[in-house]
Amino acid sequence: MEMPQTKFTWKTVVFPFIGIAAFLIYLYFFHVDIPAIVTTLKTINLLPYVIAVVLSLLEILFFSLSWRVLANFLRIKLSAIRSYLLVWYGIFVDTLIPAEAVSGELVRAYQITKEQGNSKCGPALASLVVQRFLGMGVNIAILIVGIALLFTGNQTPLTSIVFNSILLITVGISVSLIALIVLAFKEQWTTKLLNWIIKTVKFLSRGRWSLNQLSQSVHQIIQSFHESINEFKNKPKPLLISLLYLIITWVFSLSAQYLVFMSLGISVSWSMITITAAIVLAVKAIPIGIPFEVGIPEATMTTLYMAFGIDPAIAATATILSRLFTLWLRFFIGFAAQQWLTLKPIINSSLNKPEI
Repeated sequence: MEMPQTKFTWKTVVFPFIGIAAFLIYLYFFHVDIPAIVTTLKTINLLPYVIAVVLSLLEILFFSLSWRVLANFLRIKLSAIRSYLLVWYGIFVDTLIPAEAVSGELVRAYQITKEQGNSKCGPALASLVVQRFLGMGVNIAILIVGIALLFTGNQTPLTSIVFNSILLITVGISVSLIALIVLAFKEQWTTKLLNWIIKTVKFLSRGRWSLNQLSQSVHQIIQSFHESINEFKNKPKPLLISLLYLIITWVFSLSAQYLVFMSLGISVSWSMITITAAIVLAVKAIPIGIPFEVGIPEATMTTLYMAFGIDPAIAATATILSRLFTLWLRFFIGFAAQQWLTLKPIINSSLNKPEI
């Protein structure tokens, strides 16, 4: 397994500005008063906003604990601090290489394999895949809860387009989850899929690439992966603990978004918060390959808020305030974690190096 590249390229610098420009153009076409956004920002109550930022950091902590429970069950030695740092490292890579969070997960699997040996590659991947299963399940539940709150409360009705989008995303996540679960528990199907991919690559390369050794290594990883997956079938307790941590993660996430509106002095419905958060997560999971994913999540959030009857200037302001800590703050903390995890072994090696 090779380490995903995290180099800063011209795309890393240019695309955030393109995304910001696209968001500003979106605001212009939807007649959002930008001076009104600036005016609204001046009225922010810092206390609930600071609490929202703290909850966002705790969200990542409990997400890492959710993964740690699964990894430790598969005999991967991982401390709470180490898992926290690795998740931040993954967030940093996901920001630079958006690929449905796969790039960040590959970083975590790579680091575990590098530190604890090749035999831990399969279990590491299994722990990440199972956590993704649980996360997708919670995402579906959050959407269902949001829709239930929408119909049981006195909420602003959604347009048919937005409502159909909610149903489409719910069905899409459900189908994807079922397909991934089938592949995870059917080793023969996974092996056949892998063999087909290898044969396709060989055909396209016309024999120039020798994949025999790689194929053998990957098959060993798949076998170890499926053995690890089957361990969860016999002892589901780690799954329940991990699921509990993920639910707490969502509680922090939704509360942070609610507090953003509170900091602006606006009372909003929990149905709006839950539905918007779940849909934005699904949108961010689309592997469009744009570093920082700037523009698309912001436009999605603002559109959904306005669909719930929020004033356009308030919707845009809340989106900007939210993305300050869900994107930019996380990026810089992730960068710091990446630097620490990369440089610490080098520093320790140099300190332990005998003098000549």
